[in-house]
Amino acid sequence: MEDASDSVEQISVEKPFEIDEEIEKEKIEEPKIGMLFDSYDEAYLYYSRYAKQEGFAIVKKSFTNGADGKLKYACLSCNRGGKAKVTSNPVKPRPQIRIGCPARVNVGLGHDGKWRLNQTILTHNHGQSPSKVKYLKCNRIIDEHTKKRLQLNDAAGINLNKSYDALQIEAGGPSSLSFSQKDCRNYLDRHRRSLLVEGDAEAMYKYFIKMGKDNSDFFHAMDMDDEGRLRNVFWADARSRAAAKEFGDVVTFDTTYLVNRYDMPFAPFVGVNHHGQSILLGCGLISHEDTESFLWLFETWKTCMWDCPPNAIITDQCMAMKSAIEKVFPLARHRWCIWHIMKKIPEKLSRYKAREKICGCMRRIVYNSLTANEFENAWHAFIQEYSLQSNTWLDGLYAERRRWVPAYLKDIFWAGMSSTQRSESMNAYFDGYIHSKTTLKQFVGQYENALAKKVEVEHQEDVKSWHSFIPLIQEADELEKQFQSVYTNNKVREFQKEFVGKLNCLCSKIMEEFEVKELIMFGEGEEKVKKEVAYNVRFHAETNETYCTCQLFEFKGMVCRHQLLVWYHMRIQKVPDKYVLRRWCKNIKRAYSKIPISYDKSSRGIEAQRRENMCNLFKEVADLAEESVEKYNLVMIRGRQLRQELLIDSLGPDILGSKTPDGSFSLEADLTSTQGSANILDPKVVKRKGRPRCNRIQGSVEKIIRKNKEKKQMAVLNKKTKESQDNIFNSQTQSSYVGLSMCSNIMPHSDALNEDYDVNTQSAGGFSNGQSADGFSTFGGTCGHASELFTQMRK
Repeated sequence: MEDASDSVEQISVEKPFEIDEEIEKEKIEEPKIGMLFDSYDEAYLYYSRYAKQEGFAIVKKSFTNGADGKLKYACLSCNRGGKAKVTSNPVKPRPQIRIGCPARVNVGLGHDGKWRLNQTILTHNHGQSPSKVKYLKCNRIIDEHTKKRLQLNDAAGINLNKSYDALQIEAGGPSSLSFSQKDCRNYLDRHRRSLLVEGDAEAMYKYFIKMGKDNSDFFHAMDMDDEGRLRNVFWADARSRAAAKEFGDVVTFDTTYLVNRYDMPFAPFVGVNHHGQSILLGCGLISHEDTESFLWLFETWKTCMWDCPPNAIITDQCMAMKSAIEKVFPLARHRWCIWHIMKKIPEKLSRYKAREKICGCMRRIVYNSLTANEFENAWHAFIQEYSLQSNTWLDGLYAERRRWVPAYLKDIFWAGMSSTQRSESMNAYFDGYIHSKTTLKQFVGQYENALAKKVEVEHQEDVKSWHSFIPLIQEADELEKQFQSVYTNNKVREFQKEFVGKLNCLCSKIMEEFEVKELIMFGEGEEKVKKEVAYNVRFHAETNETYCTCQLFEFKGMVCRHQLLVWYHMRIQKVPDKYVLRRWCKNIKRAYSKIPISYDKSSRGIEAQRRENMCNLFKEVADLAEESVEKYNLVMIRGRQLRQELLIDSLGPDILGSKTPDGSFSLEADLTSTQGSANILDPKVVKRKGRPRCNRIQGSVEKIIRKNKEKKQMAVLNKKTKESQDNIFNSQTQSSYVGLSMCSNIMPHSDALNEDYDVNTQSAGGFSNGQSADGFSTFGGTCGHASELFTQMRK
């Protein structure tokens, strides 16, 4: 026999079916020797239902298995039986429930295959409460339907708090539920662990293999170190790979989003689709943000995209990325995110007295320079005016100006992007699905959920562009009709913005070129000023082609207002086809749009499909019957009859006659398999990227803020210290001191300690009026002498 009395566990009873209200109200007869049950589960459920009726909880105290390994004998007892555990920390004892209650029943398997009640003790040495017993662990039941809902909500990224609130509202309040929110959280944790018994990285690998079998175009790659531990991973579904053929010419890449329990940065490749929306073109998780990791990731992405590198790529100001891109994509134009650079200006220039003027001047130079020569002249004047020749940060930016200054980057197509905002917006899109504790396997599944939502948004925009149209601003304008008829609605709006903008421009012909003047607002806030800017537009009469020095078409793929004004001036009714980009057209049949998202169908087994079909049918029946009492009674009667037939078929004809409890129990309920492959080890938790602490010279503003913060912290600390001292002083003046014998119950050799450490106690073992024998209850904590004693002992 295996005695489990030292580590008794309360066993949760699952509730796969409901019991009729009439049966629930019946009184369960008390256990008697000789009662027979068809199975151990039936005996356990009977006693658990009886315990719930009487107001106590039960546990399986001990059991015996036969030679064949099957259960032969079991002792079911009150959960307050046995001796209390000795806590490891006597100063902070944990709550105990065991007080030696003798109530129990013994059941054994007979030769006829029936389970017989051999011994019963019904007396308890404690109070019982049927109204409170439902809060005990063995009665906190989560039925199968609720478990399925929790799993689905968890897979959809719905917070557990919201799921539990919905269950409360549906049940009519928290008192109507047989489980708590903590029970739901524990169940989800067990469910997740059961999916990852073979290891996080190994589970993700098996997931990738299965996805590859479902769709041969699914691509994945995993990089391991010498120990076989996962280091980097990349994957792309079939839809993303096909979309890269359409929109993979310009991508943004960013690694500032930490998404999983290993702090592995999420590295998405993001493009722009025909609606101007962000579209995912594959993603990876890397262990280190160094050149080696980026080389592996970029090479893998290039292989995944049939060795078709992008024409342009946007990243943050990372030297490791720069080195990797120069090696893997030598012909691609590499651009740094201008937003990140401009954000650093106040911090990098904070030590200068005229920092506000310096920052404003630098912004105007960067954003208002139309040509490279204009930027060069303005930059040199800026450095000279504010004596910034010794600033190494500005020197480094100027050396790499061709990677971030707009005046140097307008000559090629960037799809309108100048920063990694696309990647960051894609990162933010995943916030509702993943968090810092997400495992690798969970992340891949949630990645598909987020991607599916993104695809659904794209489909909605496709329908809007197909089913509706943006009205013309000028009905008789053929040039506007040309773009309205072929572009998606979002791109038509962008075109109309330029179409209306030409009204603020004046056109004049100078020699063979046109000069288009436009009033533009410069500056921010109170410094906003209008300035007239002249743009030169070349027009070729043979082909009707134009070129504008603003280079909006080259940069964004949208004709500018200056070109439109010249065409209008030359009475051009239709622009050349080169200005109508296929990328923005709505009537193009794109192959990737027909490829569905690759979902993991492992959870869609035959049993899950049956359950879903039955639930859908029951919902339809409920919708039809809820309107009248007659229909409701008919459905309830038929439903109870059907349920009773199913119970008899599955549990036997005698189960209702023996007062079937409202649940079922399985010995294997909480067991999980420990078998699994260990070929791929989980990655190590990586150190986050960031600037280490340094003795940087702080500006005056930073010093003031730091000093004020320190003053506030010191004031709070002094206040707490003063309050603590006042409390101690009041306790010492208003109450008598407690002798050292207060520790006799919790410390060994207390008498010797009383002799060695004299702290002016009244008498050994003596207490003054109003003091309790434990020395704690009077003061609500340890007295001053006890604290002094413990301090001397530590010394």
